[in-house]
Amino acid sequence: MITRTWEDLQLPAPGTFALDVAHTRIGFMAKHMMVSKVRGSFTDFSGTVAIAENPLDSSAEITIRTESITTGSADRDGHLRSEDFLAVEKFPEITFRTTRVVGYSSGEFTVLGDLTIRDVTKQVELTVEYGGAGTNPWGQEVWGFSITTEIDREEFGLTWNQALETGGVLIGKKVKIEIEGEANPAA
Repeated sequence: MITRTWEDLQLPAPGTFALDVAHTRIGFMAKHMMVSKVRGSFTDFSGTVAIAENPLDSSAEITIRTESITTGSADRDGHLRSEDFLAVEKFPEITFRTTRVVGYSSGEFTVLGDLTIRDVTKQVELTVEYGGAGTNPWGQEVWGFSITTEIDREEFGLTWNQALETGGVLIGKKVKIEIEGEANPAA
């Protein structure tokens, strides 16, 4: 892989890269009954990253098919696909598009972008940890990353909840989003 040194990183040369779906996981976590965490992921998505000459000018776009949500429970997945949550019939996609990279420090970029869920768009801040670059055994260029953020689901119209007899609610408002992945040069 052709790399270049920028700050303390060995970054790929400028270009457009596609998410490697086989090596990327888009996951989330929310509190359940105020006592535990439920995790899930989306299995159908696509995205690109355009790495600029100045990495702080880079951009990314991701499209997630809402129907692909999975938590390991068919009943819960069905509820999450329903009108109470993602309403997948009306809103088949979640999208993210960067608006700007606002900073870099110690291997992590701070990225602002527009996240759209249920046709509600809000600006979110992502922490993007660059994992490094290399060439896989089949000669394909690859670079890795980890992305984290936290959103308030109610700001996106995901307001369904149920009060608990013991106090509190069934589902927490905050949702942590975690993406682990790899990208390859776009075809």
